[in-house]
Formats: sequence, C-alpha cells, structure tokens
Amino acid sequence: MKLRTFLTSAVAAAAALAFSVPAAMAQTLPAGYKAEYRMSLVLGPAFPWGKGGELWANKVRERTQGRINIKLYPGVSLIQGDQTREFSALRQGVIDMAVGSTINWSPQVKQLNLFSLPFLFPDYKAVDAVTQGDVGKQIFATLDKAGVVPLAWGENGYREISNSKKAIKTPADLKGLKIRVVGSPLFLDTFTALGANPTQMSWADAQPAFASGAVDGQENPLAIFTAAKLHTVAQKHLTLWGYVNDPLIFVVNKEIWNSWTPADREIVKQAAIDAGKEEIAIARKGVIEADRPLLKDITGLGVTVTELSAEERAAFVKATRPVYEKWKGQIGADLVAAAEKAIAARK
Repeated sequence: MKLRTFLTSAVAAAAALAFSVPAAMAQTLPAGYKAEYRMSLVLGPAFPWGKGGELWANKVRERTQGRINIKLYPGVSLIQGDQTREFSALRQGVIDMAVGSTINWSPQVKQLNLFSLPFLFPDYKAVDAVTQGDVGKQIFATLDKAGVVPLAWGENGYREISNSKKAIKTPADLKGLKIRVVGSPLFLDTFTALGANPTQMSWADAQPAFASGAVDGQENPLAIFTAAKLHTVAQKHLTLWGYVNDPLIFVVNKEIWNSWTPADREIVKQAAIDAGKEEIAIARKGVIEADRPLLKDITGLGVTVTELSAEERAAFVKATRPVYEKWKGQIGADLVAAAEKAIAARK
C-alpha cells in the first residue's frame, strides 16, 4: 500500500514538474515571445547557404541570452520542399524567418528577377555594387512593402552549368540538352533561347534524375556542385560561364519582428549582417583566390572544367539578349538601369 502511495505521488509530482517547467520558461521570456522560432532554408549547414542560417541563429541565441531561440528547417521542410512557396509562407506566418534565394522568391516579387538577368553581373564586384548600394536598398524597400522585413544579404553564388554529355563552349552545344532549372519563368526563357530543354524540378528530385540519365545537366554554384557530390551522378562536364549570381536575403516575418523589443530587433539585424558577411566569404572561398583551389579539387574528381574565353562568353550574351530585353521591362526598366549604372561605376 505504501509503495502504491509512493508511486502515485511520484507520478503526480512528475506531471506537475512537466507542466511547471514550460510555465517557468515562459515567465522568463518577454510577453509575446515564442519559445522557438522557425527558420526556413533550402540547404542545410553542409552548404554555405545553410551555414549562413546556422551562423545567424547561433549569434541571435548568444546575443539575446536565449530570449530568441531559432530552429533550422532545411530542405524547405515547413512547406513540403516546395521552394517557390517559401516567400508566401513567410509572409503568411507559416515561417518565422528565412535565408532565402532571390530566384525562389522572384515569382512573388518581380524585382528580384534582376539577379537572374543573363550575364548582367560580370564579376563579384558587380554583385557587391548592386546589393550593397542604392539598388539593394530599393529592393529591401520593395520586400518590406511585400510584407517581410529584410535585414541582410548573403550569397548562393554564380551558377555554373554541368552535364553528362559534353563540354559546353557555345550556345549550339546546349541544343537539345535536358537541363534541370528552378521554378522561374526567366530561367525557362533563358535556356529555351539557348536551344536547351529546360526542365523544372525540385532539387530532391533532380539528383536521382541525373543518376538515371533522365536529365542531362543542371546549373548551380560550385559550392553546391562539390557538397552535393554531383560528379557521382554523371555530371562530368562543368563550364564556368557565370551567367547569373544568386544573392540570398536574411528576412523575418513582419508580425514576428514587431513582437520583439526594439533592442532585440537591433540584435537580430546586426546578427544577420554579421552572418551574411561570413556566409558570403564561405560561398566565395576557393574561387576568388589566385590559384582557385576549388577548381583544382573539382578537376581532381574526374570532372572536365571548361572556362570560356571573352569571345565565347560574348556568344552566350548575344544569344540571350532578347530574353534580357524582354524581362527588363517586367522587372522595371529604371531598376535595371540603376543596376547597370552601379555595375559600370564599380571600382
């Protein structure tokens, strides 16, 4: 009887503790704060993109003494892996925070197509001139009006093209190749103009398609090529053409942002800026150094790396110019002109 009484008391005490711990935790948080915030990412910390999210989350947690605790959801798992739904889900509050791609969000925010205009950015200084200047501020103002709070820039990188068939040196080499692309009409237009067969599919579906030969090639930053080990799924030919750069943006849902104290907002913003700078450095590592060690690593994997001459690159620019002109009007001629001006004036 005594044992039964003891066990009953123990269970009751454990139950009371289970309910009291969350209550105690809640009391330590300012009113309106959540115990945990959800950050959406396409890629996990093994990639520069996901690493940027991890850095941001860790800095926020440390600098707020745990008042703002962030959990990462890579693979856009909060929206069943559908990258193109991320911005809408963020605006609606399904997602609290994100480090998102300008490409993935461009269907909802047309101005973000600026970064997907073929061959607009000849080098990293051109990218920085746009994102870190007045054009970047204009884009942040547009995102703010669209219902999110943009805080900092990151970078997925220049998207290079690979395939299983042959080296790509001219637009004619792309004719008939089935190339996996992200869900952007501008990407579909660009590859169609080059004579390829662009195929829209998620990244999760893409890799098995490469391995089986159902899809010939893809375009992605070099950091993704290596981290995803694309050389193991028949991607034996890689061409460096730098046709678009994909900046990332650190954002917070507006209601979540407004629920924080002004001091905590400033902490979250500065943490995003600091994490963004670190993430950009990680994304560019191996390709900005004089000896470009990342290219040596890729060649060592048995991949044929082709670098275009100025004349060869010019042929791709010419072939995609009608697409550039078509989309210039849709994005906003003034915004594109401002970006072109900033790039021309870069140091």
